[in-house]
Amino acid sequence: MPTLRHDGARLFWEAAGPEEAPALLFLHAGIATSAMWEPQWADLQRDFRVIRYDLRWFGRSPSDDVEYSNRADAVAVLEAAGVDQAIFIGASYGGIVAIDTALEYPDRVAGLVTIGSGPSGFPEIEPTAREKELQAPIEEAEEARDWDRLVELEALYWGVGPTRETADVDPIFLQRLRELGHENKALLDGDPRPVPLTPRAYERLGEITVPALFIVGEHDDSAARAQAAHLAEAVDGASLHIFPGTAHMPSVEYPQPFLGLLREWLTERVAG
Repeated sequence: MPTLRHDGARLFWEAAGPEEAPALLFLHAGIATSAMWEPQWADLQRDFRVIRYDLRWFGRSPSDDVEYSNRADAVAVLEAAGVDQAIFIGASYGGIVAIDTALEYPDRVAGLVTIGSGPSGFPEIEPTAREKELQAPIEEAEEARDWDRLVELEALYWGVGPTRETADVDPIFLQRLRELGHENKALLDGDPRPVPLTPRAYERLGEITVPALFIVGEHDDSAARAQAAHLAEAVDGASLHIFPGTAHMPSVEYPQPFLGLLREWLTERVAG
């Protein structure tokens, strides 16, 4: 698979589908790698030029100890794939990168789809009592650099969500989240130094004019739900979809219903 050397990183990326078709760039969540998109990747390459990569310091994309821009990395991947402009589809952390890139490189982003994401610079939301209870051991595992425990706890927090119980969730789905998290363990001892967008996206959402769909799970945490609602209000013409019966990772928990939603939006708002 191709590796792109860019500003001190070795970015793992791949592309598939007709070269003349509209392009989609997939950006993964912080608890996963580009492999999270496999069901959508396999289907959408029939009709789109699909591109995905492991963000710097994730999966198979190690980096030197340097400052870097996630926005510039995304554009570099597009250039490596021979694509001028793409619809950015980002989950969680990947959605933040997508929004930031749409603001810094507006000519590169033809549309936005985010899942469980918010704009950079969004004001802090006070967690619920249940969220605080679940977040505390995650913070402890991170401070202790206990990566196995961190992967397990993050899979449960983001996969189950604060308003469901583990018994309510398919164990096969949770195991998939663990597998995706374990793919990042080799790089967790690093010291990422991403350069933030300035001014932050929260202050600039009115500048986004491309078609946008903001998705959030019914059982996602309170911050993610508030951020998605704000995005839909602040971006002119944007759509908000509350994905039922899921938390932070609907594209992994329910890949086929998610694919149907995405295809419908692409057809109505972009491809058509």
